[in-house]
Amino acid sequence: MEVTRVFDLLPYQLHQFPKKDAVANKVAGKWVEYSTEEFIHKANCISLGLIKLGIKKDDKVAIVSFNRPEWNFVDYGIQQVGAVSVPMYPTITEEDYKYIFTDAKVKLVFVSNQDLYNKVKGAVQNLPEVEKIYTFDEVSGALNWTEVVKLGENENIEVLDTFKNAVSPEDILTLIYTSGTTGNPKGVMLTHHNLVFNFKACMPLMPVNQEHKALSFLPLCHVYERMLNYLYTYCGVSIYYAESLETISDNLKEVHPHIFVSVPRLLEKVYDKIYAKGQDLKGITKFLFFWALDLGLKYELGKEQGWWYNVQLKLANKIIFNKWREALGGNVRAIVSGGAAMQPRLGKVFWAANIPVMQGYGLTETSPVISVNRCDPFNNKIETVGLILEGVEVKIAEDGEILTRGPHIMKGYYNKPELTAEVIDPHGWFHTGDIGEMIEGKYLKITDRKKEMFKTSGGKYISPQQMENKFKESVVIEQIIVVGDGEKFPSALIVPNFVELKKYCEFKNIVYSSDQEMIKDKNVLDKFQREMDELNEYFAQYERVKKFVLIDKPWTIEGGELTAKLSLKRKVIVNKYKDVIESFYQHSL
Repeated sequence: MEVTRVFDLLPYQLHQFPKKDAVANKVAGKWVEYSTEEFIHKANCISLGLIKLGIKKDDKVAIVSFNRPEWNFVDYGIQQVGAVSVPMYPTITEEDYKYIFTDAKVKLVFVSNQDLYNKVKGAVQNLPEVEKIYTFDEVSGALNWTEVVKLGENENIEVLDTFKNAVSPEDILTLIYTSGTTGNPKGVMLTHHNLVFNFKACMPLMPVNQEHKALSFLPLCHVYERMLNYLYTYCGVSIYYAESLETISDNLKEVHPHIFVSVPRLLEKVYDKIYAKGQDLKGITKFLFFWALDLGLKYELGKEQGWWYNVQLKLANKIIFNKWREALGGNVRAIVSGGAAMQPRLGKVFWAANIPVMQGYGLTETSPVISVNRCDPFNNKIETVGLILEGVEVKIAEDGEILTRGPHIMKGYYNKPELTAEVIDPHGWFHTGDIGEMIEGKYLKITDRKKEMFKTSGGKYISPQQMENKFKESVVIEQIIVVGDGEKFPSALIVPNFVELKKYCEFKNIVYSSDQEMIKDKNVLDKFQREMDELNEYFAQYERVKKFVLIDKPWTIEGGELTAKLSLKRKVIVNKYKDVIESFYQHSL
């Protein structure tokens, strides 16, 4: 049978490879699995329940929840009625919820727990358009999602067929509000065809099939994880939801997944955790650990490095890297990385350890994949975001901006035709806002965000993201932002990795008082100066960071410095530390 709308995936999976564990999550310490049949039954009951509640084609229904099977049941239930899902991050503010509910004209909201129920209840106080809020957990005084299921349980399934038949591939599947680094979020209109095209184009690249499992932990409200979930269903891969970001290590060992999707920040944390364990080793074990790590950092994809290197790497994989693979569950065939630029050292070490990393690129507006590296060393270039997806067009504009055209491009921004016209030109090219280039005529490389590049007073362009990525290779640097628009030279605000900093101080017999005090300590500042001097060597003279300051608290979503997908809100950070930044240049000539 043909899949032309996203909800066609469920009968497709039932026909092709019915699963006993189509989706699963952990409840009260035990993994609870839902078969394909159960999945379809729940989705159908939700659809029929929504119809009884008066939900019609094109009505908006919001989902505010962490990843769990109920998210999927409701998502498919909404689709089958021809309604439009509006997924939202559980971490955004009450004001953001209120703005999105109003802008999208949301009628119903599904939330996961007590805290989110309270937050959403506050947001909808003066919004009569929002008729009901349903919770996935049992919450005192709140309507539960099972009530919608019960409403639909005894309804005639033929009623639903009428609704499903009225849904076209070009109809809007979902409104995804981009987190945005400035201003109000925009609702990206993605059609069934957008997502179906994307997961069908990605399917041949997947190194997994119906015999395999995926661990899912990135937010389903983001198009990246959501499209991959649809792709898993299309390939017959069982989807297991991690309990939280904090339990990923344990869940990997329990589920033994063959694939998972990540962002570079999480891979950096995995690497840093492994590196920290290596530092704690003693004697020959420590020597072997860093010998293997050094081999990994020298690894070159698809390049023959001689018999001696190959012999050493084989040994390293047997005695050191095998423990890395075990820490990821022992079965990982590939990690898909996206959402931000990945440090090349991460890709090298993971590939050397027989853990292929497929770095890709895309945006919410492109549903999302534009390009991706393959799970094949001869079609993967670590410092790039890979080969262009089949059926997708890409060209580089005169100013270096990446433009793309094809069936993956959104329908537009909801209720914002003028903003849509700004990013999709009359020829159908979507202007990504990213600066890039083609390597070897086929690999796409991102060099920066167009709006984030800045020019020094000497007229030289600086690409801060590229520099920040390099500086984060230092184990004592957790977060960094490079600034200096219109100034003589670049400077930086740095949040130290305080765990590594404490270890350094202990090793050097430096008394560690508090984070606030240590960022002013001369020995610590000297250490960071040496790190910056060493890493500055990778850049041209005009690009080098001349001054920096250490910040005593990490930038967070809650603090307003990061977007929900962990990108820096540059304007917010620059404004917050305006006085500090100005002090860099007060006495410079």
